[in-house]
Amino acid sequence: MVITSKSNPLIRDIIKLSGDRKYRRAAGLFVVEGLKPVTECINSDCKIEKIVCREDMLDNFPQAVAVSESVFDAISTEKAPQGVLALVHMPQNKANKPQGSCLLLDRIQDPGNLGTIIRTANAAGYDELYLINCTDAYSPKAVRASMSGIFFVKIYECAAEEAFSALSGVPLICADMDGEDIFTFTPPKKYCLCIGNEGGGISDEVMNKAQYKVKVPMRESCESLNAAISAGIAMYQLRNSLLRG
Repeated sequence: MVITSKSNPLIRDIIKLSGDRKYRRAAGLFVVEGLKPVTECINSDCKIEKIVCREDMLDNFPQAVAVSESVFDAISTEKAPQGVLALVHMPQNKANKPQGSCLLLDRIQDPGNLGTIIRTANAAGYDELYLINCTDAYSPKAVRASMSGIFFVKIYECAAEEAFSALSGVPLICADMDGEDIFTFTPPKKYCLCIGNEGGGISDEVMNKAQYKVKVPMRESCESLNAAISAGIAMYQLRNSLLRG
């Protein structure tokens, strides 16, 4: 059977899951859209509740619920829908002590930045991310920007005190323009890299816990770098410093 009505309960649920953070939290589900992301989600450890696809994609996803083209266009958040999405269970991760070096993200508000940081963390081998007062990591825009990275890292959305408790004994390295040049800095073997808000930087609450501050040097004509770019440079440079050391 092919769903052709936009008022179908499943269709209404998907629209709410895409647009409403509170609804996502209450349902414990988030939306993954696109052929490659859905395929990678299937191949990850994520628990998928349901796959929904355009009827012409049913041969690729025979286990999916089929919908008409007009209905899929109504539930898609993509400019050029590829015809498949998945409803995925949101991991319920309690903030635990990290196994290796990790990230603390302090009030990141742009979902594109957050998703890009998650993508880079996965690529660079940072498996655990502590999010304090950040935008929703499970919004469609953040999930899309993570390029499947969100399936392969642990996200801890927690209060500051929960994060500090889990990170007890792990040195915090804050990205800050008053810090030491990151290209000459030698990090400890295990650390937590802290990335702050796009406009305000690291909060005093986090900065006061920091053991180290580092900066990415820039020309005088450049005021600042995008938060995701800064995070990416710092992640790789700190890793490379340890490899060289």
